[in-house]
Amino acid sequence: MIILFNKPFGVLSQFTDEHDRKTLSDYIQMRDVYPAGRLDLDSEGLLILTDDGRLQQRLSNPKFEKKKIYWAQIEGEPTDAAIMRLKNGVLIEKRMTRPATAKRIAEPQVWDRAPPIRYRKSITTSWIELGLSEGRNRQVRKMTAAVGYPTLRLIRHSIGEFSIDGLSSGEWRLIENHSKYTL
Repeated sequence: MIILFNKPFGVLSQFTDEHDRKTLSDYIQMRDVYPAGRLDLDSEGLLILTDDGRLQQRLSNPKFEKKKIYWAQIEGEPTDAAIMRLKNGVLIEKRMTRPATAKRIAEPQVWDRAPPIRYRKSITTSWIELGLSEGRNRQVRKMTAAVGYPTLRLIRHSIGEFSIDGLSSGEWRLIENHSKYTL
């Protein structure tokens, strides 16, 4: 079984928390499913849960190179040189990231975030789309900061052929027959 969940901002990618923060159990009451990968507390978007350990491994382990697409709202308007650096890989914590796809995009039609991002009158914001085949800790945020454009909002749109299309923030969809997908 596969569950596609559009994780809201401020929700942990786990079912329990000793600090009484929001978790997956506030949204999903199914037993014996586990996240295939993680999204930080302050990131939103697609989180895949499954009851199949092998499938969980195939979706989350970087050696299987499942492409993950992120939409990042950043401070400023990225230059062509910054976009090229993101594509070629940037140095994060003494290691280069794998090459990625990167492009400017129009503001996506997404839900309002609660709380909203901080806006500053003197600094514009824009959106980029990044496609990664690895998933280091806070990688997108570190990559955009490394090229001079800090991330203000981060939404994972898709993993492989699964996406948040049609799911509002906090909604989930069950996929029982996943044999038609190339996992």
